[in-house]
Amino acid sequence: MKTTINVDDALLKEAMHRYGVATKTRIIELGLEELIKADKRYQLSKAFGSQPALTEPRRRR
Repeated sequence: MKTTINVDDALLKEAMHRYGVATKTRIIELGLEELIKADKRYQLSKAFGSQPALTEPRRRR
């Protein structure tokens, strides 16, 4: 899908340099994928992180 967006050029260049990506399209896709992964991790921790009385099981040695 073709979309027009306004993105800070310096931010885009830095992200492309840090990730070694050559195209603007790919860096935007990577950014969106990372946002989705981060939200999934957050939702998972929110769902299972609400048991304060839970203790860690003893490890076998």
